[in-house]
Amino acid sequence: MPICGPLFAALCVGPFLNWKRAELGPALVRLRAAFAISVIAAIVAAVAIDGRATLAAIAFGFGVWLIAGSLTEFIGRARRSRLATMPRSAIGMSISHAALGFVVLGAVATAAWNHELIRTMKIGETAEFAGFGVKLDSVVPLTGPNYAAERAAITLTKDGQFFTTLTPERRLFTVQQRQLAETSIHTNLLRDIYATLGEGDAAKGWTVRLYWNPLAPWIWLGAGLCALGGFVSLSDRRLRIGAPKGSKGRSRPVAQAAE
Repeated sequence: MPICGPLFAALCVGPFLNWKRAELGPALVRLRAAFAISVIAAIVAAVAIDGRATLAAIAFGFGVWLIAGSLTEFIGRARRSRLATMPRSAIGMSISHAALGFVVLGAVATAAWNHELIRTMKIGETAEFAGFGVKLDSVVPLTGPNYAAERAAITLTKDGQFFTTLTPERRLFTVQQRQLAETSIHTNLLRDIYATLGEGDAAKGWTVRLYWNPLAPWIWLGAGLCALGGFVSLSDRRLRIGAPKGSKGRSRPVAQAAE
């Protein structure tokens, strides 16, 4: 936060400042609605985590600030000119700045609101986890091309109804004598649920780990949108004009071509 906070603030203010004629006051006035939305988001986040992580709530507000500020800048440009005539570099900038907001929201929510369950369970045992019922149905041996493994079947229920079955594995690669946990993931746009299987046996039970990470997919969504914004910017014709060739097929120097 101490390092990234000023950067996040500047990312929304910068596009409103004219080159060499920058005035901070008018830019902040145009961003007042985005600022109010981000403050409300930070307060809601602080209440949701019971005030245990003040910096996380502030960072959540900055994520909303990046999205709201970028939308404000984009809508302002769209009002002044048609979308078809808007520079693609400006469109790409707005997409990338807003995308960074999704990355921040995903990272903050995953760190502040995550749930974790680590428990030794025998076949048929149940537990409660993040509003889900958890039951270890089975652990069966498997043989792969270069490893021996155990695969668990873990059933999740929601309000007494079947939700999904996770099948994590614990693999032992025979040549390297190296163990590797194969994570089972259930995901949607709002959260990820991870399950891993640790060591154990039928007599003592197996170590089962479950993780519930809200908004984790937004980290990948934001990264993809950042890349999209970069490609949109690079499609701007002004960024693709090369130096003209000379009479003998050789390119003239950039400075001479500019003249």
